[in-house]
Amino acid sequence: MKKINEIFYSLQGEGFYVGTPAVFVRFSGCNLKCDFCDTRHEKGTFLSDEEIVEEVCRYPCRMVILTGGEPGLWMIDEPLIEALHRAGKYVCVETNGTCVLPSSVDWVTCSPKKGGSLHVARIDEVKVVFVGQDVEPYLQLKASAYFLQPCSGKNTTEVVEYIKQHPVWRLSLQTHKLIDIP
Repeated sequence: MKKINEIFYSLQGEGFYVGTPAVFVRFSGCNLKCDFCDTRHEKGTFLSDEEIVEEVCRYPCRMVILTGGEPGLWMIDEPLIEALHRAGKYVCVETNGTCVLPSSVDWVTCSPKKGGSLHVARIDEVKVVFVGQDVEPYLQLKASAYFLQPCSGKNTTEVVEYIKQHPVWRLSLQTHKLIDIP
């Protein structure tokens, strides 16, 4: 059983797959307490892997995004990933990187946070919420893409200027908030 905060269908609003239809499975709880966190994820209902897959399959898209909180706290084995794959789903995980993830995940978005030590074996995309911290160490993480994201849109100009000075980074906006969708 896994504690699920919510399952919903929308468009990916951030990072590499922005604009892609996806089913979001939001896991409850997180092992970090970031003061800028904009997600209420504490509450939830315990669901079996079968119940999660059944709910995910109610929607017509192929992409599933396991997010949180921190999904790695609950997703420590392969069965859920394998069940989603059997259902024909492409499985993405949005993680802070502090937990070991199943190797069969299709895409890993790592959003590292101050104070968290990384335990992920593979990162496809690094997405850092920029709050004025030194982000250069995150370029040492081997990934296909590196995104900086304004903190709830409050420092967009600062992020744009930083990226212009450091063009290895790409801008990630929370487009779901801009167009008012979940």
